[in-house]
Amino acid sequence: MTRLSRFSWRRLAGVIAATLLLSQVVTPATPAARADEFRGNDLRDIRIGMRTADLPKEGYVDFACAADSKRTLSGWENWKDCPADAAGLHAIRFGYDPFTSREGTMVAGHPAVLTLLVDAAGQVAGLKIETDPKARLYIRKKAFLLGLQAKSRHGDGGLSCNESQPEGGEQPVGGVYLKERCTKTINGRAVVVERSLFRRPDQDAKSFVDETRISVLRVK
Repeated sequence: MTRLSRFSWRRLAGVIAATLLLSQVVTPATPAARADEFRGNDLRDIRIGMRTADLPKEGYVDFACAADSKRTLSGWENWKDCPADAAGLHAIRFGYDPFTSREGTMVAGHPAVLTLLVDAAGQVAGLKIETDPKARLYIRKKAFLLGLQAKSRHGDGGLSCNESQPEGGEQPVGGVYLKERCTKTINGRAVVVERSLFRRPDQDAKSFVDETRISVLRVK
């Protein structure tokens, strides 16, 4: 590894550590950012419990079955074309229309992979938001911060969090190890926020796990 490469990755590790520290004392998302993404719904103009027939006809693209991305769909109305999982839910992958969202599919400033879950009655039963592992490194290195924004969105009251310790040779990144899972039930929704920052033993110095996974499921 060259001297420049060593310097660059030491600098990156320092940035990640500093960002994590600052995120504990700075409000992770401004009210404007939260309003823009959620607007009182679960994501933009999508709300748990809506009928698929009422989902917006414009503003969304790249519909496909989450279990098989090659099985593309023309729109929400084709949800039955995706196989149901063990819970009877049909998972549809989708993105934001670049014509109306010039930055692409972003949630609170983070590139994201979005999945809608539809029940047998054609109602929205859940939503999954995951940071995009294919995002550029300078953006992906902050992926764990989306989890803080999600927790802020749903409130700290009643939030239950567990942190795991390193296992199987996992190593900190920039001196920081993070594997956290938080859960909360609110307004008929079971919310799960998972965020991670660590390096697996099979990853080299330029690779690491840095991600947030958010699940919002309807509860009866």
